Amino acid sequence: DVAFAVVHILSPSTMMRIFVALSVVAQGCVGFQASSLGSSSKSPLKAASVETRIETRAPKFTEVCGQVGITLSRFMIETSIANPHLSELESIFSSIETAGKTISNLVRRSTLTGLTGYLDDGNINVQGEEQKKLDVITNDVLKNALRFTGRMGVLASEEEDAPVEVMDDAGDRYDDDDTRDILLERTTGKYICTFDPLDGSSNVDAGIPTGTIFGIFEDRNAECTVLPDGTLVDECMGATLQSGSNLVASGYILYSSATTMAFTIGSGTHMFTYDEHIGEFVLVDPDVKIPTRGKIYSTNEANKPDWDPPLQKYVDNLARGKGASGVKYTSRYIGSMVGDVHRTLLYGGIFMYSADTQNTCGKLRLLYEAAPMAFLVEQAGGLATTGRQNIMDIEPTAVHQRVPCILGSKDDVTELLDMYAETPQEDDIYQG
Repeated sequence: DVAFAVVHILSPSTMMRIFVALSVVAQGCVGFQASSLGSSSKSPLKAASVETRIETRAPKFTEVCGQVGITLSRFMIETSIANPHLSELESIFSSIETAGKTISNLVRRSTLTGLTGYLDDGNINVQGEEQKKLDVITNDVLKNALRFTGRMGVLASEEEDAPVEVMDDAGDRYDDDDTRDILLERTTGKYICTFDPLDGSSNVDAGIPTGTIFGIFEDRNAECTVLPDGTLVDECMGATLQSGSNLVASGYILYSSATTMAFTIGSGTHMFTYDEHIGEFVLVDPDVKIPTRGKIYSTNEANKPDWDPPLQKYVDNLARGKGASGVKYTSRYIGSMVGDVHRTLLYGGIFMYSADTQNTCGKLRLLYEAAPMAFLVEQAGGLATTGRQNIMDIEPTAVHQRVPCILGSKDDVTELLDMYAETPQEDDIYQG
């Protein structure tokens, strides 16, 4: 009776934390060891976001389980304790984690389960791209995982024509439950999530790394309504169209030789690897720092004749060892943004998907790809730009807006910016 009374009065968030702790014990955590993971100092925020973002603190860990390490669940619990205003992110990241595990399994087994190739009906998404089978399935997996967190007001996906309002039917589902005031936290949905469910999906059939990209904004409390003719009311667009400086969190999940999650909540960049033996993402780097300069550039050089002259000259200098560092760079390009950015984050260098004469605005989407990755890279000490403007400062005018995206090591990106500064902006291909 005493045990029942205790459970009966606990809040849902407290109960979830107890279950997480019990699961860690069940996974073999019988002893702890001291650790210096985490930092007592607050990571500096970048110029693009310092005026609008509430400063957050990275969690600190004085004890670490020797058998399990620091799981994503524990990391987010500590994050919510250190930053009460971000407490609702705990359930959101739990859902993203579940979706990531599911998508990882779908990708790994796709050749065995018949999920490779394009849809039989030749469906075309809003980007004008033919959808692969996994595009549709992974979009549903991530969308449904986020819908039932109770924290989302609007979801916007690269695979959807328009933002989708998250309908809160919790009241209808639990109206007959006499304990609903204790067991259910009612919410109108505080956050907006934009995502690319399977970046680089065209590479799945060849076994090349793919990934999921996500960005989380705070909802502006607008009702998102789609009219019968398919158009969106202005309030809905206003809620979704926010610059990267308003991002609360962003990250990616890489599906490769290992499944890796990297994300930021504005207090540095954190990296986790999925441990299949215990079924948890485990912290492998609490404070990722991109080298100030690298030796690798990543871009599709087949488009080089169609680039801006400053970019052509910059890449020529890197390839010939005539850049500021005097070092001859190596070219590495996967064709999957998550894979290329992940390598750049670890080894340094520069990733470029610029505008060209065929794609005058570039090809990467601002809300689903460029802004979330820019936030992540900046929090790791790097820079992200279009060549003229910080990506985080761009105010989107359309949900599927495209922008040039250049990001990476601070010194490498700065060198390219200096070359652009020597030429008139009106000569650029991209005039956004």
